[in-house]
Amino acid sequence: MNTTDKLKLSQNIAVIAGIFCLAVAMLLLLNFWQVSKTDPIESKALEALVQRLKQEPNNEELKVEIRNFDLLARKAYFNSQWQVKTGAYLLLFGAIVLAFALRIYYSVKSKIEEPDAKLENEIASRILAQKGIMIVGATVMILAVLASFATVNHLNYYNAETQTAEAVATPESEGIEIIEVGKVPKHEVDEQTQTAVPETEKAEQLAEENIQQKTKAAETEKIVEKDEPVAKQSVPGGIRLADLQKNHNSLRGPLAQGIISHKNIPTTWNAADGTNVLWKAAIPKHGFNSPVIWGDKIFIAGADNTTREVYCYNRNDGKLLWTGDADNIPGSPASPPKVTEDTGLAAPTLTVDNKGVYAIFATGDIVGFDMNGKRLWARNLGVPDNHYGHSSSLITWANKVLVQYDTNRGGKILALNTATGETVWETVRQSKISWASPILAEIDGKYQVILTADPIVAGYDVETGEELWKVECMMGEVGPSVAYSDGVVFAANEYARLVAINPKDASIIWENDDYLPEAASPLAHNGLLIIATSYGVIVCYDAKTGEQYWEDDVGTTLYASPVVADGKLFMMDNDGVMRIYEFSKELKKISENELGETAGTTPAFSDGRIYIRGENNLYCIGK
Repeated sequence: MNTTDKLKLSQNIAVIAGIFCLAVAMLLLLNFWQVSKTDPIESKALEALVQRLKQEPNNEELKVEIRNFDLLARKAYFNSQWQVKTGAYLLLFGAIVLAFALRIYYSVKSKIEEPDAKLENEIASRILAQKGIMIVGATVMILAVLASFATVNHLNYYNAETQTAEAVATPESEGIEIIEVGKVPKHEVDEQTQTAVPETEKAEQLAEENIQQKTKAAETEKIVEKDEPVAKQSVPGGIRLADLQKNHNSLRGPLAQGIISHKNIPTTWNAADGTNVLWKAAIPKHGFNSPVIWGDKIFIAGADNTTREVYCYNRNDGKLLWTGDADNIPGSPASPPKVTEDTGLAAPTLTVDNKGVYAIFATGDIVGFDMNGKRLWARNLGVPDNHYGHSSSLITWANKVLVQYDTNRGGKILALNTATGETVWETVRQSKISWASPILAEIDGKYQVILTADPIVAGYDVETGEELWKVECMMGEVGPSVAYSDGVVFAANEYARLVAINPKDASIIWENDDYLPEAASPLAHNGLLIIATSYGVIVCYDAKTGEQYWEDDVGTTLYASPVVADGKLFMMDNDGVMRIYEFSKELKKISENELGETAGTTPAFSDGRIYIRGENNLYCIGK
């Protein structure tokens, strides 16, 4: 190839690459303009449909229309995000080819002898025109690149008003300020002044020894179902698994697995006529968190745009014992982040142990109280960059509060000291945002905390935070937590798939995509796997093979997670109806029970009673 041919070839490549880059850049700019004009979170049409549904709550066709509209909106938005990312990569590729072609072109051209003087002015004009075109093209491409970044991070603007507050003070930049405000019930004692919590382990060790001395030996003989952990095994810190099984200390109960050891659970009630309703108590502030129990106390949380609170009730009579405020916390935003109505500011379920109760809110505020309502510590983890609102629930283990903190900025899991709130360990995760919650499982004699998000399901050492295994198998907006039984982890998410994972070698045993949950977590127990979809289908599978045994289309939204207790499956729907089935390979429905108000939370169990949080009241169901 002679010099002229090289010159023409490089020139043609440069022209094609330039046109390609300009075309991609214009498409990116157009896409950015379209996305900037449309809020990906809120839709006027969807709001209108929801308002109409409030007027026509029994309109099933309208419910289907809303679900379909929401599905299309999500798919369109994420498809737009994919297009922008792909376009950005194509633009980068085109720019590299263009630069390379221009380099060759000018390198070859410089070897050609100088032109005659009479052509110098003409050539100079051409060069000037070429430079002008290149400047304009470069400007368009730079704008396109900036637009692509702005579009990809569009959801960051959703919480824009909280970013300033977050930047003022974060635990990473200023350290943790541990405070003890000593707030006891408002109706009993006035606020006390804030004092620093001593950072010593002696008091904690003495407290643990005292707790161990007071624990009754008979509690270790609690009846445990087939695939529950051995009750006699101790948890570091003085709590035994029997203590967890006697109580209901986290979302879905002990170890957050949805397996309840309590017996004599009522199967019929009616809130309208009071049948088997022992008491109900008004809830001061709204929240989607589920109740947790330790001893004779039951805990929930609520929040609005001005305050965030923890409530402690007497489990036996429903009396409100104390209210704890999550306020005056360093780093907390001046105004709460914007959240959607179906998530709110108090979606995460609390966790409790024999020393205290711990709560987290959508502001990133996490707080610990003792059993009498005295605040032990409080800190802000940084306002979660979450376009719906933070909803990952907490769980305690071995004097640690475990926090799944997967946001639009990336994922991580933290372990905080239950006595001081200080970080024991923190592990950054290769994951995107998630609304799922952690569970605990004993694998090869060692306890792991297992999390799910897009794209990974992973297990971490509870003591160190070390990632022990992971499987890339999830996608989309992951809401359901995992299930665990007989050495197998089960993960599922709508628009993704259902997978059975062997955590010992991080392999997938089987998978299915027929029925997938949006919010309700899977339940695995005694060889069966239960899935509850948001569109109202409950499905039972063989946990080992994935063979489907039965399905029941209940025709209403299911966000609460299924739980098994006393050989029965309990499933609450969003309308406040609890369906109870025999936990077996055959579909055998025992009863349907109406709460009398909407609900979407998972029930708690203790001493033959069921505790259910409705939209406005907390209920105790018993014989």
